[in-house]
Amino acid sequence: MQLETERLILRPWQQQDRKPFAAINAEPDVVRYLNPLTAEQSDAMLGRIDRHFEDHGWGFWALEEKASRQLIGMCGLAKVSPALPFAPAVEIGWRLSASRHGAGYAREAAERSLDFAFNELKLDRIVSFTVPANSNSWRLMRRLGMNRIGEFDHPN
Repeated sequence: MQLETERLILRPWQQQDRKPFAAINAEPDVVRYLNPLTAEQSDAMLGRIDRHFEDHGWGFWALEEKASRQLIGMCGLAKVSPALPFAPAVEIGWRLSASRHGAGYAREAAERSLDFAFNELKLDRIVSFTVPANSNSWRLMRRLGMNRIGEFDHPN
């Protein structure tokens, strides 16, 4: 399953994505509100993403910039952990290389992901969450038409 926008290809992950994705997961500006991931932790994350695709046919897609053909991050959908207070639900999330922050790629990919969620999967609700200090993600959520409904302590 692959989706496209004007500037992006949202596609399944490939073996050659592992190294650049690990580099993105180690960028200080990308993981400012999270813990940086080692290459092994990044690979484990891709394993979970792959299993979600196998189970559901959709998930967090690799984001490929059409102009450069480079992996620039990820965006997509996932079923949330049953331990979260708003479960069951499907979340939308994104993570882009700091070199692409501020260029509108996250919004472009998120809008296409939401279109897929509502019009193809026929979902009636999508959630998203981040830490309180991540003002850029909060701003994007608002631009996507999402409303802040509360805070919670993440179990992980």
